[in-house]
Amino acid sequence: MEFDFVIVGGGSAGSTLAARLSEDPQVSVCLLDAGGKGTSLVLRAPAGAVAALPGYGKLFNWAFKTVPQPGLNGRQGYQPRGRALGGSSAINAMLYVRGHKSDYDDWAAGGCDGWSWEDCLPYFKKSENNERGSDDLHGDTGPLQVSNQKSPRPITLAFIEAATQQQFRHSEDFNTGDNEGVGLYQVTQFHDPARNGERCSAAAGYLHPVMDRANLTVITKARATKILFEGKCAVGVAYRQGRTTKEVRANKEVILSGGAFQSPQLLQLSGVGRPEDITRHGIEMVHELRGVGQNLQDHLDFTLSYKTNDTNNFGIGLTGTARLAAAIIEWWRKGTGMIATPFAEGGAFLKTDPALARPDIQLHFVISVVDDHARRLHLGYGYGCHICTLRPKSRGSVFLQSADPDADPAIDPKFLSDRHDLETTIKGAKITREILQSQAMAGYIKKELFGVKDNMTDAEWESHIRARADTIYHPVGTCKMGIDDMAVVDPQLKVHGVKGLRVVDASVMPTLIGGNTNAPTIMIAEKCADMIKAEHASR
Repeated sequence: MEFDFVIVGGGSAGSTLAARLSEDPQVSVCLLDAGGKGTSLVLRAPAGAVAALPGYGKLFNWAFKTVPQPGLNGRQGYQPRGRALGGSSAINAMLYVRGHKSDYDDWAAGGCDGWSWEDCLPYFKKSENNERGSDDLHGDTGPLQVSNQKSPRPITLAFIEAATQQQFRHSEDFNTGDNEGVGLYQVTQFHDPARNGERCSAAAGYLHPVMDRANLTVITKARATKILFEGKCAVGVAYRQGRTTKEVRANKEVILSGGAFQSPQLLQLSGVGRPEDITRHGIEMVHELRGVGQNLQDHLDFTLSYKTNDTNNFGIGLTGTARLAAAIIEWWRKGTGMIATPFAEGGAFLKTDPALARPDIQLHFVISVVDDHARRLHLGYGYGCHICTLRPKSRGSVFLQSADPDADPAIDPKFLSDRHDLETTIKGAKITREILQSQAMAGYIKKELFGVKDNMTDAEWESHIRARADTIYHPVGTCKMGIDDMAVVDPQLKVHGVKGLRVVDASVMPTLIGGNTNAPTIMIAEKCADMIKAEHASR
């Protein structure tokens, strides 16, 4: 089979690219994805994320693990990634967050011309169909439906009030470029009457509505095994479907959109990267590129949790079970209620020091006790607040465990390898606990969990963090964009030193943005789609 463009990975970036590139009927596009179609009711229901997150059976989730982390007492971290069209946007908390405008200005200042906040803002707007309408900062005609919270819990509103009692400002919109403050998150959720309350993954927004295009071929359950090269020009992709290995050829470009773990993995499997990561597995080198798999950055997350007598949230008990049954009916009929929740309904971007130029921690207030990524359940009802350091200085890597394409990549975030990250997390935990102990939250507290208590020393906080912290699912950077020696792609997202190959996903971010990464990944794909169209139209 031959196509103009072959895209590997149908996640947030791949779904966006496939839809945008196939808008031209004269262009043929093939999208390969190792997962399913992403239309399951579990994925369409926002609360279904709690079933997909633990990764049992790897039905919708790759459920990767890290190598043992010295900074986390030698524990292996857990790295869930979506395994279906839509990728991680099919199993995430749906939060629509762009980050701080300075994050993008930093990219541009570091050699990524064309990627400043002002350069990126039009593509955020282009992607967006915001329930609030359009203005200078938001769009209302894009494929990605962005909604207000359908049914925020009273306890979430109490958290917001508690933060304002601690003199943090209230924010009506985290996506203006200055995200400081506390408030409700907007979410990637349908607000049109036909699908009101359903998750709007990148596949649901961009890809599923155009799957019948004659020039678009989507192949699911297809595991890419190798990029095909002629010399140093990418000409196609080998993939495995069932027990059969097949090939698809690209007349114009091969585009990798496998994410921060699987894009570098496929490059290494194909002989592109550091020789020490490749040749020891018996793989022939095609092109040495020192940055492949390096520069891994992720948001380490630490959670404060409480038990409560309030049953108007997620929990395990007779009252909650009865309410859950009613909530399913409400969501099916109206798109509202408990099943419509993203769990992380409220949050904040705060400074641990007022002198800082921008927030350095993010909070996610969650209407349940989330312990070990929902893999460890608690009887009764609870709530919690997640704290992450927005711009970690720790840097890790992704590398091959073997030459077997079906083997998981080795993931080493090197969490807390830089002391800065630990110190910021401790400051953030102290601030967050003060919010959670404020007057507005006092009536909800039944019991504080995991041994956290008053007047803990920094050494005690460090012990708690090293024992329980883990990712909040924002890995980036392993195919970084730039012009330095460790850059993998240039500002047009073309892989340095080879032809016919781009990487378009979160792996190209040179530095981690100060917030959730799904909306920025979709923006990157929107922007690159226009680059690709402009380049090939001129030929």
